[in-house]
Amino acid sequence: MSTTDGPNRDDLAPVDRLDEPPAAAEPPVPPNPVSSPETEAVRRHTSMGHTKAAATWSGLVIGVLVLIVLLVFILQNLDSVTLNLFWWEFSVPLGIGLLLAAIAGALVMALAGGVRIVQIRRLAKRATKPQG
Repeated sequence: MSTTDGPNRDDLAPVDRLDEPPAAAEPPVPPNPVSSPETEAVRRHTSMGHTKAAATWSGLVIGVLVLIVLLVFILQNLDSVTLNLFWWEFSVPLGIGLLLAAIAGALVMALAGGVRIVQIRRLAKRATKPQG
C-alpha cells in the first residue's frame, strides 16, 4: 500500500484501552490527623446542633414579637364595644374583647387536647400492661 492511499497507521491517535482503569482524578485523602483535646473541645462546642437553650431562646424571641404585634393591635383598636354574656354586660375596647375571645378559644382547644392526651395515655398503659 502506498502513502497516498490514506493515513499511515503511525499518524492515527492512540486508542484508549478498555482493559486499563481510568487514572484517578484526585489523590487519595490522607487520614485525619490525631487531634488535641483543645481542638476536640472546640469541635464539640461548635457542633452541638439544636439545644434546649437555643429552642428556649427562639421561643422567647417569637413570644416577644407576638406580644408587640398584640400590643399594636390593641392600641389601634381602642373603640369601646359592649359585650353581653348571659346576664352580664361589659364595655371594653375592641382590641381587648378580641384578645379575650382568642384566649377563650385557646383554653377550649387546650382542654380538648388535654382530654385526648389523657385518653391516649390510658390506652397505652392498658396495652403495655401484662396480660394475666
